[in-house]
Amino acid sequence: MTSRTYAIADLHGRYDLLERALWSIKAHAKGVKHKIITLGDYIDRGPQSKGIIETLMEAQARGLPFICLKGNHEDMMVQTLRKPLDHNWWITNGGGTTLMSYGHVRYGDYDPTVVPEAHIDWMDQLPLYHVDAHRVFVHAYVKQGVPLEQQGTELLLWSRYPVGAEDGYRDLHVVHGHDYFEDGPKLFKGRTNLDTRAYHTGRLVVGVFDDDQPGGPIGAIEIKGDPR
Repeated sequence: MTSRTYAIADLHGRYDLLERALWSIKAHAKGVKHKIITLGDYIDRGPQSKGIIETLMEAQARGLPFICLKGNHEDMMVQTLRKPLDHNWWITNGGGTTLMSYGHVRYGDYDPTVVPEAHIDWMDQLPLYHVDAHRVFVHAYVKQGVPLEQQGTELLLWSRYPVGAEDGYRDLHVVHGHDYFEDGPKLFKGRTNLDTRAYHTGRLVVGVFDDDQPGGPIGAIEIKGDPR
């Protein structure tokens, strides 16, 4: 084994789980070359969205091997703050907890200026997918028969696979989150779904992939915190 990839899905404001995951990955890798791919949905619902964004931004600024993808919640937040749209779309989908993590008062007039522009810029510029020799990493979904560069946010960030679908993408295994299963991860011939609704269950599962070996994970790291 020359290198590994560790994949983390759908943190949703659970900085405590991210922190434990990063320590666990370091111990698991034991000096083996590796990278960490986060599959989006860092924000909303859980209490510490700001902490997650700051940690990932700092890791990338330091040149650490982090590849951070965009999720539909980052897309929703950026659209709401940049266009701007009716903020209730975002707030009712967990955006209120994100604003409070940036210091917004619980009750009072909506004030999006509590979020630093640098954080909005970072989320806005996140890639929608990452491809290596054997896999496609994406937040939600990849459609067969359509070139990746032609698949937009509606497919890659918002769509869901039919229950039990075995689909990969061409000869590549798809690694994603977005569609939670508390008893996950869900492993199929062509794809792996890592979303375990960690923000609620307190259970995060990190997928471990051998960069030289095609297909699904060679193992997993289970992180346990307090349920909410």
